[in-house]
Amino acid sequence: MTTDLRTPVAAPPAAASRQVRWWRSGACSLPEVRWAAAAAALFAVGGIAQLAGAPSWLWWALYLTCYAAGGWEPGLAGLRALRERTLDVDLLMVAAAIGAAAIGQVFDGALLIVIFATSGALEAVATKRTEDSVRGLLDLAPERATRLTEAEDEEVVPTADLKVGDVIVVRPGERIGADGQVVSGAGDVNQATITGESLPVDKRPGDEVFAGTLNGLGVLRVRVTRPAADTVIARIVAMVEQAGATKACAQLFIEKIEQRYSLAMVAATLAVFVLPLAWGVPLQEALVRAMTFMIVASPCAVVLATMPPLLAAIATAGRNGVLVKSAVVLEHLATVTQVAFDKTGTLTEGRPHLAALRPLPAASVGADADALLALAAAAEDGSEHPLGRAVVRAALDKGLIWTGADSFEAVPGSGVRARVHGRLVEIGRPAPSPQDDPQERKTTAATQAAPDDDGGYGAVVTELEDAGHSAVIMKLDGIPVAVLGLADRVRPDAAAAIAHTGALTLTAPMLLTGDNPRAAARVAAATGIRATDVRAGLLPEHKVAAVRELHDSGARVALVGDGVNDAPALASAHIGIAMGRAGSDLALDTADAVITRDELAAVPAVIALARRARRLVVANLVIAATFIAVLVAWDLLGELPLPLGVAGHEGSTVIVGLNGLRLLRQAAWRRAAATATTRKPS
Repeated sequence: MTTDLRTPVAAPPAAASRQVRWWRSGACSLPEVRWAAAAAALFAVGGIAQLAGAPSWLWWALYLTCYAAGGWEPGLAGLRALRERTLDVDLLMVAAAIGAAAIGQVFDGALLIVIFATSGALEAVATKRTEDSVRGLLDLAPERATRLTEAEDEEVVPTADLKVGDVIVVRPGERIGADGQVVSGAGDVNQATITGESLPVDKRPGDEVFAGTLNGLGVLRVRVTRPAADTVIARIVAMVEQAGATKACAQLFIEKIEQRYSLAMVAATLAVFVLPLAWGVPLQEALVRAMTFMIVASPCAVVLATMPPLLAAIATAGRNGVLVKSAVVLEHLATVTQVAFDKTGTLTEGRPHLAALRPLPAASVGADADALLALAAAAEDGSEHPLGRAVVRAALDKGLIWTGADSFEAVPGSGVRARVHGRLVEIGRPAPSPQDDPQERKTTAATQAAPDDDGGYGAVVTELEDAGHSAVIMKLDGIPVAVLGLADRVRPDAAAAIAHTGALTLTAPMLLTGDNPRAAARVAAATGIRATDVRAGLLPEHKVAAVRELHDSGARVALVGDGVNDAPALASAHIGIAMGRAGSDLALDTADAVITRDELAAVPAVIALARRARRLVVANLVIAATFIAVLVAWDLLGELPLPLGVAGHEGSTVIVGLNGLRLLRQAAWRRAAATATTRKPS
């Protein structure tokens, strides 16, 4: 059968296409993952064949192939380390696995190979995801921008070609191409990616804007103040990469002593083999004694003493909504002494809600609060602004019914104007402060009321703004009738999580936010954070500086955040924890742990679980060290039979393994949560 090459070939289904892309660019694109998967599969098939009573040559062949698949890379890395006159535990583990096979314990050696190959694969995946997210962050800034020429003509140019002093035009719905200053126009800009503010910010001439932020309504002309390589987005990328490189050298405690232990074990094994030969002991007897020593002294039990409790705790945390990315992360979680929280999207829900509606004296013309809210919802129904959606959502929650507006107009940088039942409804910001240039405000006067207009809303606006709300004026036929206060809503479990975290760490939690001081103070008061522990108005580099300042004072800081602006601080912190449901891709990949269910109560619970896992690791290390010391002493000072040495070695491995796996029970999470809830400061 032949194929006509001129016949078009059908494109692969979407699912198959996604699988191909995942294989080429996802986790399976990493050789560490493919070799680890192959080793695990061969080990599983070999174990099944052994249990099923298959011929020994079959499962031996499968196990030895597992050795080759999972052990060649660490073995090669160990040999390269030898060329640099260092000895690492990877080569030691391969040697111990080969030694186990030499005395018939091929299953144990294969298990050790699989553990090490899987650990290396997980580390490679985590590194790749972080690198991909850092590169993807640059996509926030558009590749092209509209620049004005000297003749006031427009030209589209790459953003990398923009120079300081250039003026660019940003239309509604476009991302701003460079850091700069507004020279004309008005609009609202969503800059949550940079500052973390939950509400769009009104931008007028003289205001600063950032590359990668999203322009809402209105056309802005922006004078570039920083080159592309020095924008806030570019600095975020640089800070994440720098902090990631600094944290990359973090290791488990057991890995920190591997060099000395490896050298000591190799030297001791050689001595146990060579010295008896010098004393006239037969070669076979000396070799058996040396092999026995290598088996009983190998750190298999020590490795298993460390990993099972940590892996079990990671699995238990995962079942309860916390993704801990590695054993190193869990170990570091156990040492946290202070927790700092971001505000927007972390302690709050990350979207505005209608917090108050205050009717004014002029509203006594037959309009109560619900009637005013229905009119406001009718006017805002056609708006795409987050504040407008919050008003509509509040009316729906109250079950109010309204008819559509006869006309609708959105005024950039100001608000909306609509005609409902023949009456003109205007909703907009309060009047600008006296220091603003009136010439730049003349286009917004139609929807903004001055404080001295009849209606007397100035005191109400001040009261709401002092409480951390964003105040909006509602006018009916030109008369101010109500002030609407909008704010981001604090999560219901935030106050309890703050209290439990402080009790667990014995240090008061902090609030680090890019939002304004009044909004930060409101959230702090609602969650029980002391005013002295609040730092507001922070750009990403300021958050990093705050974290480093805490580190310099001796604290081991866990930072909880969710946005792109939190990523550098998440990477710089001792432990970074991201809120998973609404978190940015960069924050999720930069963080060491992710709260997948957005439950703040999981923060103190996972810290308590990590501390329990650390206690089990210490207990297991004591058990493993005791077994090793006894068996080594027996082998050196007496006649330790090889089967008994293997049994003792495997017995210690089983004991510490089962002890660590206790954390797999659901009761372990309940106990950790209870500890976080009931512990009191000393």
